[in-house]
Amino acid sequence: MRRASPSMMPNIAEPVLRDIAWPLALAIAWIAGELGHRWLRLPRICSYGIVGFALAASQGGLLAAPAAKPIALLADVAFGLILFELGYRINLGWLRTNPWLGVTSLVEAGATFVAVFLVSRWFGMSLVPSLLLSAIAMSTSPAAVVRVANELRCSGQVTERTLHLSAFNSVLAVVVFKFVVGYWVLAGSGGAFQAIWSSIVVLVVSAGLGALFGVAVPGLLRMLGGLERNATVVFALAVLLLTAVTYAFRFSPLLAALAFGLVARHRRLVLSQAQRNFGALGDLLTLLLFVFVTATLDWRQVVAGFPMAMAVIGARMATKVAGTVLFARSSGISWRKGLYTGMALMPLSVFAILLLEQTRHLGLALMDDVAALAGIVLVLEILGPLVTHWALVWAGEAPRKGER
Repeated sequence: MRRASPSMMPNIAEPVLRDIAWPLALAIAWIAGELGHRWLRLPRICSYGIVGFALAASQGGLLAAPAAKPIALLADVAFGLILFELGYRINLGWLRTNPWLGVTSLVEAGATFVAVFLVSRWFGMSLVPSLLLSAIAMSTSPAAVVRVANELRCSGQVTERTLHLSAFNSVLAVVVFKFVVGYWVLAGSGGAFQAIWSSIVVLVVSAGLGALFGVAVPGLLRMLGGLERNATVVFALAVLLLTAVTYAFRFSPLLAALAFGLVARHRRLVLSQAQRNFGALGDLLTLLLFVFVTATLDWRQVVAGFPMAMAVIGARMATKVAGTVLFARSSGISWRKGLYTGMALMPLSVFAILLLEQTRHLGLALMDDVAALAGIVLVLEILGPLVTHWALVWAGEAPRKGER
């Protein structure tokens, strides 16, 4: 019997490493998250992002092809659960009693769009990439905001405003982004039907599907009974189905999941805190989501676009803080709390990457065309949640260590 030669060993090891790469990476990221949280008081998701970037294929790591369909779909499901929870926590009645909250969102998101557009044009970017980057910059990643708030068990004016503004900003960013995509399609191919489909139809159908699930799923739960026992599983399955349907037909899972949560809340279902966090399932998928995001990045793009990335990050933070401070008194909070609210809106990365993934089928490769985007995603993946953490702690809305 022939013994395998040493030269054959790499050929045997490579398929094994490829098969266990993602489970192994998730295990490493979880350990790093726990150690970073315990020793350095870092939000766990910061460590998840660092591990994902370190293990990415472009850095010679274990994780190859993070944009492969199964992993990308799971990342969308993870984000869908978070967006459902965020939508469930949004109270639209607050806009009626305090319209200045909506004004704050429109002004700071609009100012961010203009500021980032000017910065990108100053760095020599062409028109459409500048518009797309500016639309992405309007948003605040709900994934980071929700997870940091849940991890700290925060409650209070700054926390609620941050959650509401992140939801409003995300919707505004999706709408503007889709309209820019429609313009890009029209300018590139001249097909009005495809342009309208890629923008208006995608927005309307995505929101409509989410609203439909928001009516049907609570109705099903009431009919079956056992809300306390079944709600977590049923809503998780519904988000999974909704994400799969919108993903397959190339609609927007992000907008659909947010609409689902928003409508479900107004069907007057009351979910417990544990149900809203989706328990261990939500924790596991969040871990995968944040590893996935930075595993899509290439260190060469990060280095190449770093100067512009820092300029965009600086402009974005300045406009968001200025907007929340400017309307702080009008919306019923102090300037100090307005400052902390603007700081808490720093995260961006997860929303940006998943939004871009959903336009890949159109041949839109913004990550390749705009090297600065990789730097923006990496910096805000690590520092964004940390700034949100500090802002909520400094606002006094996180219970003391002994009270958690």
